[in-house]
Amino acid sequence: MLLRPAASAPVNTVDRGPTSLSAHVGHTPLLAFEPIADNVRLFGKAEWFNPSGSVKDRSVYSILKTAEATGLLAGKTILDSTSGNAGIAYATLGSSLGHRVTLTVPKSVNDERKRLLRAYGVDLIYTDPLEGSDGAIRKARELYAKNPEEYFYADQYSNDANWRAHYETTGVEIWEQTHGTVTHLVAGVGTGGTIMGAGRRLKQFNPDIKVIAVQPDSPFHGLEGLKDLETSMKPKIYDPNFPDKTLKVPTETAQRIVRKLAREGVLIGPSAGAAIAASKMIAKEVDEATIVAILPDGGERYLSERFWEEE
Repeated sequence: MLLRPAASAPVNTVDRGPTSLSAHVGHTPLLAFEPIADNVRLFGKAEWFNPSGSVKDRSVYSILKTAEATGLLAGKTILDSTSGNAGIAYATLGSSLGHRVTLTVPKSVNDERKRLLRAYGVDLIYTDPLEGSDGAIRKARELYAKNPEEYFYADQYSNDANWRAHYETTGVEIWEQTHGTVTHLVAGVGTGGTIMGAGRRLKQFNPDIKVIAVQPDSPFHGLEGLKDLETSMKPKIYDPNFPDKTLKVPTETAQRIVRKLAREGVLIGPSAGAAIAASKMIAKEVDEATIVAILPDGGERYLSERFWEEE
């Protein structure tokens, strides 16, 4: 079924006036799509409305403000590993807060991400593309071990400020925007921060809400930001026993949804396509539901990818 945005989507319309860049983190709109099935509604949390264009603004801002408050960041350079979106968030928010940024990045990240990171003036250290995000993590740890006085190692995969950002904001926003009717949260797993934080908060509001984790269906995939946890390093902040269900989505399926939605006026990234694919799987199992899928970013950062040329 081809999904279309619906005009009746509940959105956040708060006008905060002229403010700092960081003041606009969060409060992203909730987009409504045509019902997937009878009595099954689908909404997408449009995280590309964050200042740097992705869901990572929430966790990165939380990590940096927590480090500032505790003195861990004073006089030091921000260091972390990234496959793209978190790096752009560090570059955007870190620079706006007056901090230097060094990032370890797999050399295989696409040209859009490389150009954005270079434009922001961050210090980029490329790692073996065959080692993926795990190789970038190992390199960041190595740099920090050698120069602990120079760097604040943000370590988004282990930093509790990551999931707490989503506990304090994303989960609350979803509950309020659906007027408490949400029955399923669907989110991809990269660091695990989004699903752990938003999921925990939503289950506090209503323990019956189901939390659905989305992963790629193979170690070698094209779902930027997501991890195949069976074959990669496990994020410390992620509890694999927390989600009610884990669904694996083929890259091709996610890309096909991305192409279809683009032709309907909604440009999303492949990981967002995977979340919608998983939502459609859930729709086949239930009689009635209000599903909210986290859409981590827009499609502008993937326009150089070959899948756009496929039919």
